[in-house]
Amino acid sequence: MCLKLCPANDQLVVTRYNSWDEINTREKRKMLAATDLMLWHKVTTVSGVAALGLGTYDAHMFCPKNPAYKEVWHTSSLYHLIHTAALLGAPITKRPNVREEEDVGGDGSEVVAQGHRRLRGGLLTTGIVLFSGTCYTVAYLEDRKFSSPAPLGGFAFIAAWASLLCVYYVWY
Repeated sequence: MCLKLCPANDQLVVTRYNSWDEINTREKRKMLAATDLMLWHKVTTVSGVAALGLGTYDAHMFCPKNPAYKEVWHTSSLYHLIHTAALLGAPITKRPNVREEEDVGGDGSEVVAQGHRRLRGGLLTTGIVLFSGTCYTVAYLEDRKFSSPAPLGGFAFIAAWASLLCVYYVWY
């Protein structure tokens, strides 16, 4: 069984194929593009639930011995939530692309490009994990020796936002 993109309403339907080779190239690319969109929506959903849960924990239960760590947790929660909202828009942006766009229709009417979703979504996810995750760990354990990956996460955030800026100054 395989997933097939229904041409009438662009929804995924389960279709029985004997092998992956029976599906033509255009349908394969459409299925992969739809799967890529669903993947980023799932990542965004998990990140949003985690951001809200950890923010709630901060507001109602987190009581560190040193009040400075409360601010660290709050900052981490804020950055986590803001970049989760940005991650929601990552699948619908068109540029920048990691690889060239491909014309799957043959006449220029249907162009498939998935690289940009992976670039911006990957940078935002990396930033959330490295920056916010590190800050959560530092605040929870009240020990700054675990803070070394945070600058890498901050750089990933900057690169993700810079990629939006590059859309206007480089690609148009």
